[in-house]
Amino acid sequence: MAVNDAVFALAQGQDLDDLRRRIETAVDLGGRFVSFIAVGNRQVSILFSPGTKVALSVETVMYDERDDGNLDVPFGGFFDE
Repeated sequence: MAVNDAVFALAQGQDLDDLRRRIETAVDLGGRFVSFIAVGNRQVSILFSPGTKVALSVETVMYDERDDGNLDVPFGGFFDE
């Protein structure tokens, strides 16, 4: 997912339809924070507003057993390898 100039790799198993609906609702309400889980089980919260540019793309990646949707990885990224 690209949000303005930032890119986030979503954790495996994210419900993209639900995320899309939550982003659309946030924009319709004039702006709200929307949370999601990024690769490495990191929780990210972004303030989505009518001026936010968002692009969702889907690609096939190798399975990563650390990406189970639980927020149990203390640092994420290269710190937990």
